[in-house]
Amino acid sequence: MTPDPLISRYSKIVVKSLRNGKVIPFLGAGANMCGRPDGVDWQEGTYPPSGAELTDYLADAYEYPENDGDLLRVSQWVKLTNNEGILFDDLHNVFDHPYAPNELHTFLAELPKVLRDQNPKVEQCGQLILTTNYDDVLERAFAKADEAVDVVFYETRQDAQHFVHLTPDGERVPIDEPGTYRKFALEERSVILKIHGQVDRGDAGNDTFVITDDDYIDYLAGAGALNLIPAYLTSRLRGYDLLFLGYSLRDWNLRVILRQIRADQGIKRGGWSIQLNPSELDKEFWKPQGIAVIDARLEDWVGGMREQFQ
Repeated sequence: MTPDPLISRYSKIVVKSLRNGKVIPFLGAGANMCGRPDGVDWQEGTYPPSGAELTDYLADAYEYPENDGDLLRVSQWVKLTNNEGILFDDLHNVFDHPYAPNELHTFLAELPKVLRDQNPKVEQCGQLILTTNYDDVLERAFAKADEAVDVVFYETRQDAQHFVHLTPDGERVPIDEPGTYRKFALEERSVILKIHGQVDRGDAGNDTFVITDDDYIDYLAGAGALNLIPAYLTSRLRGYDLLFLGYSLRDWNLRVILRQIRADQGIKRGGWSIQLNPSELDKEFWKPQGIAVIDARLEDWVGGMREQFQ
């Protein structure tokens, strides 16, 4: 099969930056669609849902009157017409499954070893990976690849916001002083930063989901929850290029997050978005941000990246 010239061109650039430790992958709900056969719908326990599939599921289950495809509004409806506990229970049931990692998850989990093998002197083989997904599929991919990983996730309890560090040995450490917290080692292992919370498959009482309109307002208001991320990690967010995987860049909440990430940026950085059939509006809107929108399927992109590393 002849490689796609667009994929070959950009994957070469991204691989070079990855080898220099200057790229941060940013996974959205669409990342879970990578490699799924065409025409196969989501079902609990088979594939983790995309954002659109989760929206449709909640809209049908709670008789949302006008499903406009907006997950934030549909989730807000469930919360208002029932309560937050019912919404969280349903979300826990959706994500409390040992979903198998796909090609994208596997590639990211195997990347640290590839970097170590190809350049034993590399200073940073661990990756900082951002995600707005609640599932634990990426963590499962790292476990399958026998790669230790730190997980840092957003948590809110009784209006108190902070991030929690889940260490490789399972210890939960609340990060109450993000300016000085430094129990990571990107030179040795990767960090998965889950900025919208996560499901705890062992204890539903630990679940945190940023998902309703109100949740996003609380999350982004004032100084913003991103200021609660350890400074050791935010310094990289502001200084590295971003690789968006499984996102529609039209999401308003993503635009706000990106602006917060870039707010204190010194040297201007950019990045790439791998997006099948992007609109011209997407391309033009993000051009000033330095984000190149690449029209490609995620599985084809992963294949192109693997070719470049080989």
